[in-house]
Amino acid sequence: MRNAIEFEVYGNYALFTDPLTKMGGEKLSYQIPTYQALKGIVESIYWKPTLLMVVDEVRVMNAIRMESKGIRPIEYGGGNTLANYTYLKDVRYQVRAHFMFNPYRPEMAFDRNENKHHNILKRSLNAGGRRDIFLGTRECQAYVEPCVFGGGKGFYDNYGDIHMGTIIHGINYPDETGRNEMEVRIWNPVMKDGVIKFIRPDQCTQIRKITDMEMKQFNNTNVESADNLLKQLE
Repeated sequence: MRNAIEFEVYGNYALFTDPLTKMGGEKLSYQIPTYQALKGIVESIYWKPTLLMVVDEVRVMNAIRMESKGIRPIEYGGGNTLANYTYLKDVRYQVRAHFMFNPYRPEMAFDRNENKHHNILKRSLNAGGRRDIFLGTRECQAYVEPCVFGGGKGFYDNYGDIHMGTIIHGINYPDETGRNEMEVRIWNPVMKDGVIKFIRPDQCTQIRKITDMEMKQFNNTNVESADNLLKQLE
């Protein structure tokens, strides 16, 4: 696939929070990473408003295990409270993703240099990302490195189909849909032999509006082109 990268992301813990558990403060992780969480990791490797990052599939390498911890999160009004968070433990995933040019940002046409963006993306991956990598939440620090998707032995190889139920797919933002709304997407993934193939955001049929939101403005006055950025890296 054009403009694609394949990488492995791993860490001691992950927390892909089921939003139903947030209201009481006792957070519980989904068993698998959401599309949005993996998209966030790709954007931490390299992102510009010129691009739309698309996650194609994820391979679960380690057995799905959970661990509960007593946490003292900070309250908005000051001080601490007590909570119980249930994390995924010892996680490792292989991810395949690619980028396309954002059709909802015609003002960024000056920065549409496909080859140079792909080169910067691969360099950024080899360097471990341009921003901090984490798995779901900030306290779950992680690491990324290039890999060959499908390589190595995974725990769920030849395991068959596992239906993961109804979970969050991701969030729609105005610069990704052309609508001045923030929306949430829901879907029903199936893991086959450890691999989950994601449907594209525009293929999700279960969408709910969260709030009104306007697109943040970018142009050549506040964004450096890929041509100049690659020259700095050379």
